[in-house]
Amino acid sequence: MRALLAVLAPLSLLLSGAIFGFFYAWVCSTMWGLDQLAPETAIAAMQGMNASVRNAVFAPAFFGTPFVLLLTGFVAWRTGAARAGAAFGIGGVIYLIGGMILTVSVNVPMNEALALVDPNTAEAGEIWRAYSERWQVWNIARTVVSGVTLLCVGAGIWTLARGSRVVG
Repeated sequence: MRALLAVLAPLSLLLSGAIFGFFYAWVCSTMWGLDQLAPETAIAAMQGMNASVRNAVFAPAFFGTPFVLLLTGFVAWRTGAARAGAAFGIGGVIYLIGGMILTVSVNVPMNEALALVDPNTAEAGEIWRAYSERWQVWNIARTVVSGVTLLCVGAGIWTLARGSRVVG
């Protein structure tokens, strides 16, 4: 079990860091850059990015993070590292609800609706402003949640390193 934990803890860090970084990049550059473009161009660019994000590189971080963290928490708990297990488990639940479920229930439907928009419509400016403002609010929420998740993983690893009843 300890060997498994030695693999799962860094994997948890990698996945939670990757998804936090993904959402963070949208907050601090991507959406601000799109907002600087003509609405027609911003809509077309966002449509292209949304169509391309469903891929094998993105999937492990987005879909795997909560389940790897929950598994890591369970394994840590089973090895006697209850505090570390709690940190990993809490991180997994936080991301599952505030990252994955939020994305699937809010951002994905918004993206699917935007995919149906003709970028050259006369209402492109209105459509983009409404979309971008709302999408960014929810993306900031996902970013904060993912950051908290990453902190939980860090706390779990720190607790393990301090000898939370694992090393004995």
